[in-house]
Amino acid sequence: MLTKEQVDFYRENGYIKLDNIFTEEEINEISDEYDELFARKQHDNMRTEWRGKDMKNLAKNENVLVLAMHNLQFHSEVFTRLLMNKKFLDAMEDIMQTHNILLHHNKAHLKPPEKGAPYLMHQDYHYFPFKNHSMVAAFFNLEDTSPENGGLAVYPGSHKLGPLEDAGVVDKGESIHYVDPEKYPLSGATPIYAKKGDIVVFSYLLLHGSYVNKSDRPRRMFLVQLMSADDEPLKDVHKSVGQGMVLRGRNVKRDASMATRFVQ
Repeated sequence: MLTKEQVDFYRENGYIKLDNIFTEEEINEISDEYDELFARKQHDNMRTEWRGKDMKNLAKNENVLVLAMHNLQFHSEVFTRLLMNKKFLDAMEDIMQTHNILLHHNKAHLKPPEKGAPYLMHQDYHYFPFKNHSMVAAFFNLEDTSPENGGLAVYPGSHKLGPLEDAGVVDKGESIHYVDPEKYPLSGATPIYAKKGDIVVFSYLLLHGSYVNKSDRPRRMFLVQLMSADDEPLKDVHKSVGQGMVLRGRNVKRDASMATRFVQ
């Protein structure tokens, strides 16, 4: 699916932007279903912005927010088809260098116009560490994104640093993970400019964050996190009801910790 140059770029930088996975018709269907799903939910129960002193500094104490929803495949067949899309999984197989691909979790983040919350630079590793670091994220852009409307930013090549020290906090019983904002400020990261339908794939060790949405339009994204069936978690954390679903290949070493209680 991918060229050698694309795979080499991912290996060197820890991320890659793909623009030819889904058709315009497929992206429009996903976008419409996304809007319909968020429209029928209670937004007051969906707020998920980070808290703490460093976050307030980044947001400049403005009243910013993010709306989130997990496991969209349990709400609509559209997202089940997305997860099983052949071209998408072909690309993931090239990037992950394995035929045995499992779902870890998926979620949607919606940053409202003019007050969409930013995210400090962080590694997803701290939320769900794995032995062989096989975890990748696929970030689906459902509209054109830039720093102005809260787009993604990365430190290219930072995945090569391995797990970095966690500078996060625990707030109201919730662990919020990020790296030292003085050493790795959002202002020093490389912004990702993406078109509607582009997918940004990155290692869970890559330092990434996002900007405040100051524009008059929302920033909608759908995130899928995948892992190799041959990898194993280092901590019993971040469980999802869909975790462990085999999207491609086999899960020969099926681990009881990966949501397999219904499979005997």
